[in-house]
Amino acid sequence: MIIGCPKEIKNNENRVALTPAGVSELVAHGHQVYVQATAGEGSGFQDEEYQQAGAAMLATIEEVYAKAEMIVKVKEPIASEYPLIRENQLLFTYFHFASSEELTHAMIKAKAVCLAYETVEKSDRSLPLLVPMSEVAGRMAVQEGAKYLEKPLKGRGILLGGVPGVKPANVLILGGGIVGTQAAKMAAGLGANVTIMDISLPRLRYLSDIMPANVETLMSNKYAIRQALPHADLVIGAVLIPGAKAPHLVTRDMLKIMKAGAVVVDVAVDQGGCIETCTPTTHENPTYIIDEVIHYCVANMPGAVPYTSTVALTNATLPYAIQLANKGWQKACQENVELKLGLNVVKGEVVYQGVAAAFNLPYVDADKVLR
Repeated sequence: MIIGCPKEIKNNENRVALTPAGVSELVAHGHQVYVQATAGEGSGFQDEEYQQAGAAMLATIEEVYAKAEMIVKVKEPIASEYPLIRENQLLFTYFHFASSEELTHAMIKAKAVCLAYETVEKSDRSLPLLVPMSEVAGRMAVQEGAKYLEKPLKGRGILLGGVPGVKPANVLILGGGIVGTQAAKMAAGLGANVTIMDISLPRLRYLSDIMPANVETLMSNKYAIRQALPHADLVIGAVLIPGAKAPHLVTRDMLKIMKAGAVVVDVAVDQGGCIETCTPTTHENPTYIIDEVIHYCVANMPGAVPYTSTVALTNATLPYAIQLANKGWQKACQENVELKLGLNVVKGEVVYQGVAAAFNLPYVDADKVLR
């Protein structure tokens, strides 16, 4: 198969979909890999490394799309890429369709095969291609939240872990999945008082067992969230519903009961956000303030640490990319249910229920497009 790896062009997105090691593996399986010039520079990989691994370098993104049967990316295509996508071309990347009606309709119109990292799902309901970036984003959420609590950045002027004789900050984490767990570990490690909420009692039991003493678990509901918000210095939104929009757990009216200078970090913002007042921002302009509460809502948080993120992502995606390249997308999805669940939009049809429901679009069972 001919595989193309374009340079990411979303604002301040420095990750790349393939490392030189990933290229080497694909080439070893007999595939031809084209990488756009300078695509890996933001992650610390030079063109020469890709060439030594067996890739052919192309000067422009247009050339990569024109040659490739399968495009591997990190972030969803943006408007300037829509015209480059061909009918029947396989795109393997993060899409988060349910948060973008424009992107959904563009891919339907392109009649491409859109296989989304975020909905590839194992039998235990885990999301193997979302996990590495969720781990990065969860840890970064605390790092960024701690920074924006500083007074020069309009925060409360509070040190997350406090010091002897001074109380630490209170951190409220909504969601006990991968993001929430990693955020809790980081916040607890810095010495903060941490409350992590989830709707699953078994999950809360597990978290209670593994977390240090400064992490409290609490059943999540509207009343409990409203009770916790006035005490929170940092709130981290870490709720994910695979392939669908996140529910709003913190509504606009709730901001008024929060402390002035408190910070909210919504990691779910690329899936619609679980804090109602959060809209996607960029690394260039990461924050805004509503009701004296600082909102950090960068939709590609792991892009700020691209080396770590790129290597972690390739570690997870490469085995699936090899299956798709070796067998073709149809056979690979027929033989691997995990990959089949990654299909979202195929040849003009929406084949993922969460996406169809988000925009009232007709839903087609994925099995029908695999025959």
